[in-house]
Amino acid sequence: MTCSSRRTFLKTTGAIAAAACVGAGRLAAAPLKQPVGLQIYSVRDLMEKDFDGTLAKIRGAGYTVLEAAGYYDRSAADFRKAMDQNGLRCVSTHHTLSLLETQLDQWIEYGHTLGLEYIVCSSSGGMHRNPAVKGEPTLDDWRWIAGEFNRIGEKVKAAGMIFGVHNHTPEFALIDGVTVYDELLRLTDPKLVVFEMDAGWVNASGHNPVDYLKKAPERFPLMHVKDMVKGADGKQKMTVMGKGSLQFRPIMRAATGLKYYFVEQEAFDMEPIEEIRLDAEYMKKLDV
Repeated sequence: MTCSSRRTFLKTTGAIAAAACVGAGRLAAAPLKQPVGLQIYSVRDLMEKDFDGTLAKIRGAGYTVLEAAGYYDRSAADFRKAMDQNGLRCVSTHHTLSLLETQLDQWIEYGHTLGLEYIVCSSSGGMHRNPAVKGEPTLDDWRWIAGEFNRIGEKVKAAGMIFGVHNHTPEFALIDGVTVYDELLRLTDPKLVVFEMDAGWVNASGHNPVDYLKKAPERFPLMHVKDMVKGADGKQKMTVMGKGSLQFRPIMRAATGLKYYFVEQEAFDMEPIEEIRLDAEYMKKLDV
């Protein structure tokens, strides 16, 4: 074989091999195995006006699992009955740290009736170890909060559920050279506390969700998915999934410990049910 023929042969076989690898990758990609979930805070206004009717619309929009953020003055039995009648499961719920500090037993009992798997702290609310202190939490305050998460997590685990921590952007504050979120991950016991990554707010804080997911995927069995686009004022604005700046394919691919994800859209340009329907379609078509 001449040198020219050899070069041609190697180029051709290389191209064929590359094409085969691409084809194999496409064949290996598959839709997400988790059911499409919704954080019902997304449709809070509709829920307040028409609780049962909105649940039916949520199911019609393509969702099967829900995460609650408030119960709209329903008893646990009534809330559970409404879920069952609409073919929905509420697997997780949000409460602020202040409520979990003062009403944990009540919400554990409610969660048992509802059939919850997770109880999640939605926000620490800027709490301080010393309630008399005002202003932004210090690093010592956040370390105290981590200890409270462990304490609450132990009680929730003993009750047969799992305690989780949801983030916004304050958890990514840099204090004395320490990123708060890193400190929370370091100080909480993995046997007692898991994390519900809000990928949208992680991204808005200037961090890459993939970096955290790759480091410790087992700490993140829950996730909020939301898309954002920068507005004319430079601030992040909610938008329909797939229309913003977040790249969800690598995020979901890195989330190897994921059990549930929940769409959470906190503001809308169109009719809310239509937008959450589009969100569900996007997630169903997303292959990883």
